Amino acid sequence: MSVFAAQYARALADVVMAKKLDPRQVEAQFGDFLGTLRDSRELQEIFGNPSITLETKLKVLEAIAPRLGLAKEMRNFFAVVLQNGRIDALNSIAEEYRKEMNVRLHVRQATITSVRELDPEEKSEIEAQASKLAGTQVHAAFRRDPSLLGGVILRIGDTIYDGSLRGRLEELRGKLLAN
Repeated sequence: MSVFAAQYARALADVVMAKKLDPRQVEAQFGDFLGTLRDSRELQEIFGNPSITLETKLKVLEAIAPRLGLAKEMRNFFAVVLQNGRIDALNSIAEEYRKEMNVRLHVRQATITSVRELDPEEKSEIEAQASKLAGTQVHAAFRRDPSLLGGVILRIGDTIYDGSLRGRLEELRGKLLAN
């Protein structure tokens, strides 16, 4: 993590909180901009080339902002990033922004691993149970691991809740060997 990425993230989070913007929409707009930048060789060349004037870069930003549905605050944020020559650090800034907003909104990140792809209803139910366990709102990332056999493994921070069939079988094996 760079110090300046955290500074940009805190500044954006300050704007989001002060203007009462929807953090999910801001994060979605951030992701849309990053995806567009990642997928466009031309944008990368324009925004990353120091020989192209700031004025030209800002005109390009103004042109793509409506197409991406960027709020005025997000457009202004990206303009500041361009002005300061930090476009190459946007991924780090986005990561720091997510962390900063999670702290401010008392949201914890979790990883839920299951043997198969879960449907949206199952994901929602497991996420709700994870929130109860954590005592705060949880945003989960879902992964698949066919070796689990069944059940799920929930990781919130450093705490792991192993409700997998593989985990239960290993626990039973340990008990049988202990006797």
